[in-house]
Amino acid sequence: MTPRVVVYSAPGCHLCEPALEIVRAVCGSDFALVDITSDPALERRYRLRIPVVEVDGTERFRYEVDEAELRALV
Repeated sequence: MTPRVVVYSAPGCHLCEPALEIVRAVCGSDFALVDITSDPALERRYRLRIPVVEVDGTERFRYEVDEAELRALV
């Protein structure tokens, strides 16, 4: 079974695009991208920590994504 990868980000986040590039390189299009600005609760929870990458519901990366580590997880 393929692990579920979720990326929490926001438009204009300067750290999000590099993190997304790594997630796309590892996962292709098989991940969920969540715009935290669409939900006030998500905005409060993640604003100061984005990008946040979860694998199977567990936060694995914050701010930066280690490509080798993500490959090992998925």
